[in-house]
Parts: sequence; structure tokens; C-alpha cells
Amino acid sequence: MRLSSKLFLARAKRSESAVSLKMSAVIRFIVLFKRQKVKVKEAFLLENKFHFAKEIIYQAGAFLREHLYDDLDVSQKTSATDLVTQMDRKVQDDLVAKILARYPQDAILAEENGLRHNITDGNVWVIDPIDGTTNFITQKADFAVMIAYFEKGIGRFGLIYDVTRDQLYHGGGDFDVYCNDRKLPAFEDRLFQDFLMASNAGMLQANDWGLADLARECLGVRVYGSAGISFSKVLSGGLLAYFSYNWPWDYAAASIMAKKLGFIVQTLDGSRLNFQTRQPVMMAPKCKLSALKPYLKKGKQ
Repeated sequence: MRLSSKLFLARAKRSESAVSLKMSAVIRFIVLFKRQKVKVKEAFLLENKFHFAKEIIYQAGAFLREHLYDDLDVSQKTSATDLVTQMDRKVQDDLVAKILARYPQDAILAEENGLRHNITDGNVWVIDPIDGTTNFITQKADFAVMIAYFEKGIGRFGLIYDVTRDQLYHGGGDFDVYCNDRKLPAFEDRLFQDFLMASNAGMLQANDWGLADLARECLGVRVYGSAGISFSKVLSGGLLAYFSYNWPWDYAAASIMAKKLGFIVQTLDGSRLNFQTRQPVMMAPKCKLSALKPYLKKGKQ
């Protein structure tokens, strides 16, 4: 083969290789561009859902304030202290109807009417229409509306609306945590004796999980009668921790927001929340878990 032919073939191969590299680069760019486009679209859709959730929870709160002193049809569920009113059912029905009208493919896990759905199965909204129903009935204060949103088991955002104080705690996931328009700071460590804690009254009285012993080390104890109100006070720095027996709709929203501020929501024995049954639950700063363990090891009395 003549030299000119060899040079021609070599140049052709180099040219072909260069074209191949350029094509690979173009393909990679297209793939990355499409992925980025999908991420941007997903973020946009999630932000829309977040704003929608704020709209409907404000509407629920406004309805409850408007009807705060209406005559109530009160009935018992599992015990004389586990109460439900027509307002609980009305608020939940309205929230569910609005969510499914906007997002018909999504599912619901809620306190009333037996609405149960596994949070790992698709897009799931968790609703507590009135958290602290007994407070709502008797005190007309210290109750909350709560909404949490999950995608395949991953918490995307949570909302706790303290209705009579008009304070909305919102965020978590990709969103910063706020109380209304005030961004909440991460947990700032101090000694136990500088903090208040909150608990279920029965657990405290029986010293379940050593909570009465822990209370002696703290500045004091508060019992609010509402998981939502208690969780919100931990989020805002007013409490060190909160301990109670909770259902999934009680802790779902707080479990999402907690992570952004250095807290964790888990069972008192340290196992994961199952989002199915009533469990002994705590919200506490992650950095305080080792200090809490000597008390919590005592378990249920």
C-alpha cells in the first residue's frame, strides 16, 4: 500500500473517532439535559403541591374559627377521652375532597372514616383534621390541623396549623422550616435544666420510660393535650422534647420537619416509626439521644 493511502486511512480513522467522541458527548449532554429537565419539573410540581397544602390548611383553620362556638355533636371513639365531633369529620372530608379533586391519583391516610393507605405506596397525604379535639371542645384553643405529604415513603413536606394563634409551621424535605414567615433556626444545645419538656400525662404519672425521672432533670413539664401543639413548640425551641403515644397522623408532619432542624421523631425504644399503629413516640434533638438513653432504657412501667 502506498504511503498516501495509509495516511488517508489513518486520517479517516482519526476523523471517525473524533466524530464518535463528539456524538458520545452530545448524547451525554442530551441525557443530562433531560434528567435536569425532569428534576426541574418535579421540583415545580412539588412546590405547587406545597403551596396548595398551605392554601387548604388555612381554609380549614378559617372554617374552624368561624364555627368555634357552634353546638357540637360529640361522640366517643375508643374511650371516654377519645372524642370526635362533626367538625372533625367535616374538616377531613373537605380536605380529602380538595386534594383528590386536584390530584386524583394520590392517596390518603387520615384519622377519621377509616382512610388508611401505606405511605410507601405512591403519593400519600396524611391528615389530622383536628388534633386536640378535647381541647377544641372544652377550651376552644390548643388544637391544630395537620397535613403531611409523602412520595414512596419519603416525606416531602409537613404542616402544623395552630388555629387559634394563626401560626402555621411548614416545611421539611427540600423546604426550609418556617413559622408563618419566620425561618426557624436549628436546635441550639443547652443543659437539661435549661429546657422544658412535654409529655402525655398518663406516661408521666406512671413514670413510663423514665419520663418522671427525666422531668426532674429539666426546668419543668408541660402537658398540652395536642401532639401538634407539642411538636410545634419543640420545632420553635420552646421545648427540649415531647413524649407520647401517637398515631401516624399525629406525628407525620412533625417527622418531616424535624430533620431540617436537627431533631428526630422515633419510637421511645429507638426503632423506626411504622406509620400504621399507635406507638410510644418522641421528638428530641439528635444530639441529645445518648443523654436521653439512660432514662428511656427503663421502658414502660
